Amino acid sequence: MVQLSNIFKQHGSQILFRDASCQILPGTHTGLVGPNGAGKTTIFRIIAGEEEPDTGEVILPKKTTIGYFSQDVGEMSGRSALEEVMATCGSTVRLASEMKEMEAAMCEPQSDDEMAALLERYGTAVEEFEHMEGYDLDTRAQTVLTGLGIGPDRYDHPVESFSGGWKMRIALASILTLKPDVLLLDEPTNHLDVESIIWLEEWLASEFKGSLLMTSHDRDFMNRVVTRVIEVANATVTTYGGNYDFYERERDIRREQLIASFKRQQDMLAKEEEFIARFAARASHAAQVQSRVKKIEKIERIEIPAEERTVRFDFADPPRSGDDVAAFENLGKVWLAPDGQAKPVFHGVTGMIKRLSKVAVVGVNGAGKSTFLKILAGQTGPTTGNAIIGANVEIGYFSQHAMDLLDPRKTIFETVQDVIPLATIGVIRNLLGAFLFSGDAVEKRIENLSGGEKSRVVLATILCRPVNFLILDEPTNHLDIRSREMLLETLKNFSGTIVLVSHDRHFLRLLVDRVFEVDHGEMRVYEGNYDYYLSKVHGKV
Repeated sequence: MVQLSNIFKQHGSQILFRDASCQILPGTHTGLVGPNGAGKTTIFRIIAGEEEPDTGEVILPKKTTIGYFSQDVGEMSGRSALEEVMATCGSTVRLASEMKEMEAAMCEPQSDDEMAALLERYGTAVEEFEHMEGYDLDTRAQTVLTGLGIGPDRYDHPVESFSGGWKMRIALASILTLKPDVLLLDEPTNHLDVESIIWLEEWLASEFKGSLLMTSHDRDFMNRVVTRVIEVANATVTTYGGNYDFYERERDIRREQLIASFKRQQDMLAKEEEFIARFAARASHAAQVQSRVKKIEKIERIEIPAEERTVRFDFADPPRSGDDVAAFENLGKVWLAPDGQAKPVFHGVTGMIKRLSKVAVVGVNGAGKSTFLKILAGQTGPTTGNAIIGANVEIGYFSQHAMDLLDPRKTIFETVQDVIPLATIGVIRNLLGAFLFSGDAVEKRIENLSGGEKSRVVLATILCRPVNFLILDEPTNHLDIRSREMLLETLKNFSGTIVLVSHDRHFLRLLVDRVFEVDHGEMRVYEGNYDYYLSKVHGKV
């Protein structure tokens, strides 16, 4: 069991924790939630031993192994993908080598006392090796790599040849292969496709027996994996039993109860203060007045934490497009690789996107989803076939690299004002409020924003224009759960046509009414919502 007791931690002028306490119980799967900057990463770092609390106690049983997966994977070089994964289990590999040396020594002549001591050391090593599950280390490393989308044909590829997203998978595979007693996962589903996310859910449920503490912006993943939630907010931590949906319901109930208690306390204090004010000057009531003064001084005042406000912005209805928004026939694309080799992406893709459709484009990483969206958006041309955009269609395109196009020197307000220069200050502020930027936050420069904040700025600049065909490539990347809910409500109310790629199943489930699957160069169309697609492909929802 991991226990944080009466933790106080301050970063600069910000107090992250004051008398905060929580437990990570053996074998439990716990979600760590809270607003950005509340201290979730600090909790991870304290448990991992990378930071220490200013005061308070961290209780960790001896010989507890901790595996910490963060978004900072560090440098990778000089090994193959499989060797990189195995290297994380260096102590297991070293112990295996020591056991072989001891086995060889047993064959050499030695005294009874020396043999007895050697056998005792060997027995201890075997026990520890079994605890590390060392006998199936090779198989485990290969299974985990394959589950995360790196198959046997890529085990021996040098890590330098993998992109940043694939390196994240290798780093995650390393931590999972370690099978630590305490597993800390910071956003493990980033950079994973749906197939890999489903595999990870099942692996954590069936293969991992230790304690898990994780953050994730994927609501479905949280709901399926965790059975407890620790909330980090308002300089303290609060534990809830249940998954993420239960946490949200219970949090709201507790807040309502707190507000009711606050009102009762305020009524009581008002009555006491009225009595003191009325009889303070009367000698006959001096004892009663003093008694009540002491009483209210001793009362611990209930405080209502600041509530995150959600601003609603009524987007103007976009101009009506033709009924046929996009048509494509025998569409094919071949990219030319840096070595000059032709790399086929897909071929023979034929279909139609009708007005007001909300279409999800799905498939494993590398299947060609982003390429298909680029062709629809006019960012690249097809190699074969053609794509025709219908009459009166105005496109708004969000790409995975859209954030790189922002001017880092401009403020959030200036960035949006450039797109809608005739809008009033009030309109722009209300728009930004709907995208979770309020008060002085609108004056922050782009260069100082997080990835999630930049995503929200780009989405605001797209949705504030009169577009009627949204093409969105991973709009939920970098967004926390609250931001995703904001975007989901905005898109549900959008009176135009949407085609998007997202790995967030909760998001897709509540939004789309058709699914295009890109698989092995071909496209299959499912005339139903995302649950219908899952039932047809995976046999389950």
